[in-house]
Amino acid sequence: MIAITPILSETSSSPLYLQLYHYIRNAILSGDIHPGEKLPSLRFLAGSLRLSVTTVEQAYNQLSVEGYILSRPQSGYYACSLSPAAPPVPSECAHASALCSTDSLSKSDADTDAVFAKDACLHGLERCQPSGYYDPACFNFVKWKKCMNKVLTEYSDLLYTEGDPQGEAPLRREISRYIYQARGVRCHPQQIVIGAGTQQLTGLLCIILNAMGIEYVAFEEPGYLPVRSIFRDRGFKMTAVPVSKDGIEIERLPANIRSTAYVSPSNQFPTGSVMPIARCYQLLEWAKQNDSIIIEDDYNSELRYFGRAVPSLQGLDSSQRVVYLGSFSSTLFPAVKISYMVLPMPMLRMFEEQLSSYTQTCSKTEQLTLALYMEQGLYQANIKKLRNLYAQKIQMATASLRRFCGSSVTVLSNTSGLHMLLSLPGCSEQQLTELCRRGTDAGLPLLAVSPAGEASGPDTRRLLIFYYTKIPLGDIEEAICCFARLLSDSNAATSRSEE
Repeated sequence: MIAITPILSETSSSPLYLQLYHYIRNAILSGDIHPGEKLPSLRFLAGSLRLSVTTVEQAYNQLSVEGYILSRPQSGYYACSLSPAAPPVPSECAHASALCSTDSLSKSDADTDAVFAKDACLHGLERCQPSGYYDPACFNFVKWKKCMNKVLTEYSDLLYTEGDPQGEAPLRREISRYIYQARGVRCHPQQIVIGAGTQQLTGLLCIILNAMGIEYVAFEEPGYLPVRSIFRDRGFKMTAVPVSKDGIEIERLPANIRSTAYVSPSNQFPTGSVMPIARCYQLLEWAKQNDSIIIEDDYNSELRYFGRAVPSLQGLDSSQRVVYLGSFSSTLFPAVKISYMVLPMPMLRMFEEQLSSYTQTCSKTEQLTLALYMEQGLYQANIKKLRNLYAQKIQMATASLRRFCGSSVTVLSNTSGLHMLLSLPGCSEQQLTELCRRGTDAGLPLLAVSPAGEASGPDTRRLLIFYYTKIPLGDIEEAICCFARLLSDSNAATSRSEE
């Protein structure tokens, strides 16, 4: 067993668990801790460093989430094997990561591995429009209004001209600062392009990729469906690649073909899987070896309720092959259709050449309002508030599901994002569709996920996305009680039909 002897500072602005996390992570990246080497137990390390067991456990949990170490039952913690090409994370990025605080939530004890059966691809996210719930506690419009009023009164002269085609400079500057601190994304404000939603920016990317001669694009399966139609309509050849508990299966990505991989490594939709650091380097190596591009959709990465946010893929990239996508719709309010992408320098030059006549699609007033909102620290404060609020909601939702639904529903993912992923063992696809329809009629924010292929039989796994974040905290128990009644009625109706 190795000796871990970091120098920890009680006066540092960085919490002790983060200091310990950075020490062990850097030791693994530098090779001081070898792959497969056993780490000290929680109690032993806590005693030797004079720390609480909770502090050491927080550090180990974050290392485990990011894939630097793994826990073996009844054995302990061991260092994972990383790609030989994996370089140490730059110190400035480590410092930036330390500035990002999160709120903790105990991991679900559900066995999530079962949902990621190899070859059990999922598709067909049947869209059910949630209409019954919204939570006004999620956003304070008073503060937003103050920022907008300031733009309209003190900076009204800026509104007499059209917006910058690439996005307003103040907003691009604030975004570059924020994503560096919160996500470890390294970029200049000039590399940022602002647009009206991820789908609109994806359309611009299609133009650049076509100019680069890239015709193939690989998607996560299951994944975010609206983006696929954009690539399909623009003539790209598409491949669906299954998702495992460690993210997209890199071994199934196109080989010896210049292509694009559209991935969400930090919080995959809808499974919530996180790509371990070793797999991140493998994905980057795939892009380098195949002269390909990775589009990193950093979907709701800030909304993690267990441990810290996982570092971005872009921050690990040293070959200028990652396009980073981000959005404000889920962290502010849905009507704000402001998204952004960070282009590698070679692609930025192509953007300037190919899209010189591009007109900005986002409201200049809203862009300047958001820039002011971020500059005053209000956006960061709202993220922290959402983490606290959603952590409470998810704990209550998980407890209520166990109370009212028992073994008929299993929680597969509940540590990040805007939804919970539920498994309904023995539920048929027809039942799932009907349950989703009736739930929508009752105002429950549900979305059905159906397995692809020849899924049949009573033991076929059926998945349901439940957007618990839309429901006010005080209404969650009632909403899940309603869901339990609908599920019971559905099971009873099925039993009667089989008699």
